[in-house]
Amino acid sequence: MIFFCFWCYNRWVRIFFPKKGFVLKTKGQVMLLTVLSIGGTILGASTIAGLLMVYQIRSATDFTNSAKAIFAADTGIEWAQYNYFNPTSSAELSLPLFSNGSSVLVTCYDVNDIVLSSCGAIGGATTSNASYAIAQGTTPNTKRAFYLSL
Repeated sequence: MIFFCFWCYNRWVRIFFPKKGFVLKTKGQVMLLTVLSIGGTILGASTIAGLLMVYQIRSATDFTNSAKAIFAADTGIEWAQYNYFNPTSSAELSLPLFSNGSSVLVTCYDVNDIVLSSCGAIGGATTSNASYAIAQGTTPNTKRAFYLSL
C-alpha cells in the first residue's frame, strides 16, 4: 500500500509538473508549521502558568483574611481540646461566634475515621472516643485548617 501511494504521488507530479527536475518545496512549510505549533504551545503554557501565579500572589497578599481564618481555626482546636479533656461537662460548649466575619467548623473523628457528633463524651460516657479533630477557620475569601491528634 505504501508503494502504491508513492507511485500515485510520482505520477501526479509528472502529470501536473512535466518540467524535468522540478521538486515540490514543502520542507519550508513543514518547518514553519512546526515552529508555529511549538510557539503556540509554549505561549499557552506560559499564559496558564502566569494566571496560576496571579492567583497565588493574590491569595498570599490577603494577610488580613488569612490571619482571621488562622485565629478562627486555632479557636476551634482549643474548643475541641476543652471538650475532649472535660468529657463530664453537663453540656458541651457551643462553637464560638466571631465579630469579624470569621467562622469555625470543628469535626472530630474516631480511630476508624468515623465522624463523631461531639469531641467530648457522648451520652453517659465518662471518656471521649475522639482520635483526632480538624478545625477549619473560614473568612469570606480564605480558609485555613488545623489538625489535632487527641
